[in-house]
Amino acid sequence: MTELWNQYGMDTVFMLAHMGAIVGAVLGAVAYYTYLERKVMGAMQRRQGPMTVGPFGLLQPIADGLKLLSKETIIPSQANRPVFLIAPMLTFALALIAWAVIPVSAKIVLADINVGILFLFAISSMGVYGVIMAGWASNSKYAFLGALRSASQMVSYEVSMGLIIVTVLLCAGSLNLTEIVVADRPFWVQVMLFPMFIVFLVSILAETNRAPFDLPEGESEITGGFMVEYSAMTFALFFLGEYANMILMSAMTVILFLGGWLPPFGIEALAIVPGVLWFVAKTVLIMFFFVWARATFPRYRYDQLMRLGWKVFLPFTLIWVLVVSGSLLAFDALP
Repeated sequence: MTELWNQYGMDTVFMLAHMGAIVGAVLGAVAYYTYLERKVMGAMQRRQGPMTVGPFGLLQPIADGLKLLSKETIIPSQANRPVFLIAPMLTFALALIAWAVIPVSAKIVLADINVGILFLFAISSMGVYGVIMAGWASNSKYAFLGALRSASQMVSYEVSMGLIIVTVLLCAGSLNLTEIVVADRPFWVQVMLFPMFIVFLVSILAETNRAPFDLPEGESEITGGFMVEYSAMTFALFFLGEYANMILMSAMTVILFLGGWLPPFGIEALAIVPGVLWFVAKTVLIMFFFVWARATFPRYRYDQLMRLGWKVFLPFTLIWVLVVSGSLLAFDALP
């Protein structure tokens, strides 16, 4: 028994502790991402943002959480109760599960699997199920229309995101996220991937239903979209899942295009800073992009959103996959 405990018990305890640390860090980041968003938008719009609850308003996320916990969960009488309750839990769970393969540094990753990028793409694609379930189970026309909008835009932009990821995989030669980060990329390869980086930034806004692509929550047309019938903690789970997905997509962008935990521009002198801090700093930079886009751009019309995805991004990414693969083959630079 002692040998079995030494062999499996300590590994299990370590794994559970690692999982707890990841979940705790993500939930803490989500809570204070809402604070960061309100403060940054306040600065952009010449107002204060949270400033009353705690010093500089730092306790505002905790106050918001306690408020949602204390409210009553109201379920519409004609709603499908089991599906109505499962939908927000599914959305929140998927947002956390995806973090299992994210390498924060060379040694800090829960599951360093060889198909990490496929796992990540599959989990992020499943988020549409929670949205559709919520819209259908609410038995509300507004919620159902919001769910259809969200599902169609998520599926539309996942196509171009998949092609963008293919270009990165062509340059890295691996599906392992750690190997993608450390793969050698000459300067001309980085320049060739830059257009894909820009398209990916725009696509993750649509994938996470964020402004200027927050069509599922078009207040003037369909009130609150697929979340219109949700309240209290069921609403909070959707809210947490959305912000956790935003942080996940920011981390995914850093891994694919910005060198993960490696120092910027390959400057060796900057390697004295721990890799985890570089990873966090780069992720926060992309998170700021989400807030900046929300505070700057007006909401797109739905036809504009679909036209951008299918008539601009899809043909461009298809052509660029051919350009990247052809260039790598011509210069004998395939990994």
